[in-house]
Amino acid sequence: MKLLLTTHSLANPGGMERVLVNKITWLKKHTDWEILVVTTDQMGRDLFYPVPEGIRIVDLGINYSEDNGKGFAAKVLGYLRRRRLHRKRLERLLMEERPDIVDCQYPGECGFVPALKDGSRKVMELHQSKLFHYQYNRSGLMGLADRYRAWTDERLVRKFDRFVVLTEEDAAMWGDIPGMRVIPNAAKNLGTAVTRTYESGTADSIEDRKRVIAVGRLDYQKGFDRLIDAWGIVQKDGRFADWRLDIFGQGEWREMLQARIERLGIENSVRLNSPVKDIDNEYSHSSFLVMSSHYEGFPMVMVEAMSLGLPVVTFDYKCGPKDIIDHGKNGLMVKEGDIQGLADAMMSLMASPGTLAGMAAEARKVTDKYSEEKVMGMWVRLYEGLK
Repeated sequence: MKLLLTTHSLANPGGMERVLVNKITWLKKHTDWEILVVTTDQMGRDLFYPVPEGIRIVDLGINYSEDNGKGFAAKVLGYLRRRRLHRKRLERLLMEERPDIVDCQYPGECGFVPALKDGSRKVMELHQSKLFHYQYNRSGLMGLADRYRAWTDERLVRKFDRFVVLTEEDAAMWGDIPGMRVIPNAAKNLGTAVTRTYESGTADSIEDRKRVIAVGRLDYQKGFDRLIDAWGIVQKDGRFADWRLDIFGQGEWREMLQARIERLGIENSVRLNSPVKDIDNEYSHSSFLVMSSHYEGFPMVMVEAMSLGLPVVTFDYKCGPKDIIDHGKNGLMVKEGDIQGLADAMMSLMASPGTLAGMAAEARKVTDKYSEEKVMGMWVRLYEGLK
């Protein structure tokens, strides 16, 4: 089988990039398939995550990113021109390569891929949720544009041979879509990358760490401004002065978040860190994960952290937590946007090492559902079912 997957680029430390690299790495090891990754904006940049030998990567040289920062009219005209070039170059490549399956990540080239007559079966992956167009709750012309895009999406997904969403919660919102499948993200090497212990007196004891971790892009979606505000509440409680919060990520909100930290006077207990390739090691030196997102397609960092024994404190955003968290057992969910509630939940774990240890043992059981073997097996069955 020849499998062709498309994406924007593999130069950044994002979740979609990591999911794609994890998938092709597993498939390369466990199948004899020919795998080709096609990008639009790699533009000669180094890969952030290593890719196994034998996997070809072709960049179409579209460079959508070049128009970032331009005025509205220039950006629209540039996009339309690059879109035509994108379709022309991808269609030519498909006719040359003749893959059995083309798997594209929304939005990318999903708008025109079903119309390309290269003989391949077409798969679309949605790494957001159905509601993501409404994330900003905009009104006026922008709100109308958001509703129109959501309307067109409902028609677009029906043009694919298979449409893949990440959670049962999201699938329920889409309703009866022919060919829709639910395949969650897998966390690589779940439960094996780091050995953890909660036994008092050991080097890795819960008493020693006293560290909360958060991971994600520094932007609106991840809501780290809300987390920082909650941490400010935590630090007003004298019991937790020796705890710290480490946030790992990069993005356009970095300066704003740092200014917020300094305005709250908590710079000694919270730190913004650059992304790291060995995030497992950072999990292993933390007590629990906290997520303050406004929305997710699927919170991969949640299952990765849980597989290594970290309970999770999270807002009950859409989509993901309801599929993964058993409240009070392997983590704590609080009402979406309840910053005081997020602070209270963090403090409840920080104040009770016994509760934290019990939740850690339950958190590791996430491997029963999200192991690479189980999730990648679902992908293999999907692809083979299309041959």
